[in-house]
Amino acid sequence: MERTRDLRQLPKAHLHLHFTGSMRATTLLELADKYGVHLPDALKGGEPPRLRATDERGWFRFQRLYDIARSCLRTPEDIQRLVREAAEEDVRDGSGWLEIQVDPTSYAPRLGGLIPALEIILDAVQRASRDTGLGIRVLVAANRMKHPLDARTLARLAVRYADQGVVGFGLSNDERRGFARDFDRAFAIARDGGLLAAPHGGELSGPASVRDCLDDLHAGRVGHGVRAAEDPALLRRLAERGVTCEVCPASNVALGVYEKPEDVPLRTLFEAGVPMALGADDPLLFGARLAAQYEIARTAHGFSDAELAELARQSVAGSRAPQDERQRLLAGIDGWLAA
Repeated sequence: MERTRDLRQLPKAHLHLHFTGSMRATTLLELADKYGVHLPDALKGGEPPRLRATDERGWFRFQRLYDIARSCLRTPEDIQRLVREAAEEDVRDGSGWLEIQVDPTSYAPRLGGLIPALEIILDAVQRASRDTGLGIRVLVAANRMKHPLDARTLARLAVRYADQGVVGFGLSNDERRGFARDFDRAFAIARDGGLLAAPHGGELSGPASVRDCLDDLHAGRVGHGVRAAEDPALLRRLAERGVTCEVCPASNVALGVYEKPEDVPLRTLFEAGVPMALGADDPLLFGARLAAQYEIARTAHGFSDAELAELARQSVAGSRAPQDERQRLLAGIDGWLAA
């Protein structure tokens, strides 16, 4: 019988983690007390809140909780603490490379403006990387609930800092609102500047939203993408193009996309040859961090250690890590499997 290996020791890359959502629950409580922010019971009970975002009311509640948590990040020191602690949690879970996603406009009002906000975030990333040894980069994400012109501004800003830690450009929030094509110019700016296109799609909306990411935004990665499992032709397209889907099993269940972990189509994507990078999404709200996603693959879907190692390899391949970092991680994965 095969010995069960510790999934926290499996080297991996973490490609889907949102900024505020990476916060420790204990840190949120401390910051809320510091700034006199009243937290709803859902954010102070020590357990992940009960969420279901498949209808507009549920998504509004999710966003409200997220916005309240974000309001507790007010100073450069708060930003530094969040990134350092997120890095520490990732290292504990075996991550050797992290690409964290942030919309700096959300923090700009308290941090002196859009450019200072991004510079504070990038400085925090550099410090946390130096202190923990974890390779960290940033994806700047536009909000699809805002005007596409705002996204163009963010894309230009992201390109400006491409040599200072920004590696990609994303599009987040409710994919049921608006059209991906409205943001095509912003993504063209980002791609022309050498950034990876990594919009969200195929989570709250079906396979069409994934196709839109490919056709209109020329995505190199897709945030979530799990609903592609409903369209065999789309699965073949993702596999043939090698487009990595950033799959977040725990959040899929927490938001009601699927009823239970066994329903998340990990096997369908894996067997279709679609590259995957398991991610934690928003651990503050969903409770599960990175290693727990691999545990879901093991316990709910029967992934063997060899298959889990392949998932880890796919996460590294889908990252923007430099070649030497990739080689180090891949060697570590082989070592984990051979141990």
